[in-house]
Amino acid sequence: MIDVKVIADTLSRAGVRLTTVQLVYPRFIHAELLTHRAFSRNASSSRAVPVSKMIQQVRDCPATPQHWGKNQPGMQAKEELNPHHRVLAELAWNFAAHQAAGTAEYLTGIGLHKQVANRILEPFQLIHVVVTATDWDNFFKLRCHADAQPEMQVLACAMRDAMSESAPVQSDVHLPYLSVDELETLNKVGFEHLARISAARCARVSYINHDDTVPDVEKDLALAHKLKESGHMSPFEHQAQSLSDGSYCKNFRGWKQFRATIEAQQNGNCTGN
Repeated sequence: MIDVKVIADTLSRAGVRLTTVQLVYPRFIHAELLTHRAFSRNASSSRAVPVSKMIQQVRDCPATPQHWGKNQPGMQAKEELNPHHRVLAELAWNFAAHQAAGTAEYLTGIGLHKQVANRILEPFQLIHVVVTATDWDNFFKLRCHADAQPEMQVLACAMRDAMSESAPVQSDVHLPYLSVDELETLNKVGFEHLARISAARCARVSYINHDDTVPDVEKDLALAHKLKESGHMSPFEHQAQSLSDGSYCKNFRGWKQFRATIEAQQNGNCTGN
């Protein structure tokens, strides 16, 4: 139910590490990840994923709690329900998931758009998220702690472990979701060309599009252009060029975010904020 993959892991010329991770976790903890402003992120959208896929996921593998805590005062449930009540809670949760799936299926059948029908499935959805950052210590300090919500704690510890096992590559560019062959064309086509391809793939959250087709460079470039023209800039935050020191540009330290490059072209400067 919780999955973590390191997609790109790069060390700048000043020795600053920039890491992109691809995550799968229960949507009901997504708001907790959003509180960490050091992160650049993109996530699968209930408005984009076909209802049929979401219904199938909820029926086959609904997002469920990691810890069935017993009700008590305060934010943390230190003690779990007794075994009998835990079984009852699990049965009730799964029943609710199947009820939600059936309701979404009915709503779709009468013509309701996925941007509405999918919402009823969200408590039981798994969300796919891409996160890129240079500063992780505070996140791990807060979320790997015993006081964190159990599902968030499992996710954060899995992220910390995956990053500990990953060996960053020394490079002046950070370009998630590009193949080795594509990266080798950097000197020929330039950073910005490859960064646009990377941004489109980050916008799709993974290599595989929601319709299960494989990436197409021309479609990637067209999507990147559409995103930029419409002002959807977050996918352009995952690509970066190294700085000569550890100074900040936007939320990255030691790296100039591609979004900052675009904004500098538009506005004539990068404030670093």
